[in-house]
Amino acid sequence: MLEIGAKAPDFTLIDKDGNSISLSDFAGKKVVLYFYPKDNTPGCTRQACAFAANYEAFKSLDAVVIGVSKDSVASHAKFAAKHDLPFILLADPELEAIKAYDVWQEKKLYGKVSMGVVRTTYVIDENGVIEKAMPKVKPDTNAAEILAYLTGEK
Repeated sequence: MLEIGAKAPDFTLIDKDGNSISLSDFAGKKVVLYFYPKDNTPGCTRQACAFAANYEAFKSLDAVVIGVSKDSVASHAKFAAKHDLPFILLADPELEAIKAYDVWQEKKLYGKVSMGVVRTTYVIDENGVIEKAMPKVKPDTNAAEILAYLTGEK
């Protein structure tokens, strides 16, 4: 987990439309950067749909929402089309940003240990500094919690 107050690592990844996107492209804006395990799984779908449902509220706060997983560009394109996701989805199959943000970790499921993406959300301020870090977020409440934080309710 990266520390609050640390400079957010820059990265350049490909989005669901094949465009090259860098974190530094959003200097001067707040960025909600969320990492999730896999497209089209129940929890990840609920989390993405919650961000989509609140997308206009994030836009009104001048905040950019970016979802990152190790899925392919093609997988992201299908995921976004199927669930009408209006925000940026970045493919990180090489785990570049996933490892830079320390979300590639050991996970235990039914006693089996494996490496995977731990669902984590960062809020990065207008100067590229980590302002909030939320590890092991719940897919159903993550978007609302971030929105509450950005509007000063939490």
